[in-house]
Amino acid sequence: MLVRYLLLFFIISSGSVQSVFAATNVDPIMDKLREIDANVLFIRHAIAPGFGDPDNFVINQCNTQRNLDAAGRSQAIALGQKLKQSNIVVDKVYSSYWCRCLETAKLLQLGVVVKFAGLNSFFEEHADRNQTLKLLQEKLSELDQNSLTLMVTHQVVIQAVSGIGVSSGGGVAYNTRTRKAVRVAIE
Repeated sequence: MLVRYLLLFFIISSGSVQSVFAATNVDPIMDKLREIDANVLFIRHAIAPGFGDPDNFVINQCNTQRNLDAAGRSQAIALGQKLKQSNIVVDKVYSSYWCRCLETAKLLQLGVVVKFAGLNSFFEEHADRNQTLKLLQEKLSELDQNSLTLMVTHQVVIQAVSGIGVSSGGGVAYNTRTRKAVRVAIE
């Protein structure tokens, strides 16, 4: 007990109170972005029950796809709130054409959502893997290193680019110049 009082006295007398409290308020999301100087944040779409897509899948018809349920919509809203609380500001928001990704991106409420084929899922060969990744690599090479781009996509795309697998609503910070990636816990 005496040691605690002495430590507190030392901190107060040295004028380091602010720095001690600031150190305890470190934001883990921002920390991960800064760790690798990330300019991209990949997020896997929120919870969409099931596996893959139905046999009658049509890219522009949400009723033929696996979609977010109530839990997925709540998760997407919560993810957006958490990113805002972490003072994450994105320059651009891109999404796969899949309805579950578009809905996730919109519910995040971080900016205007732009469909981008380079984020489409090649799982079950609904999109060509090589063409999709070529488009994505071209887009990544164009991005400004000094801004942050949000990309809402699928597990297979994130895994292919970063080597990191994530669950629904999971994130990966990525640096387009160094190609370093790190998992980001958003929830």
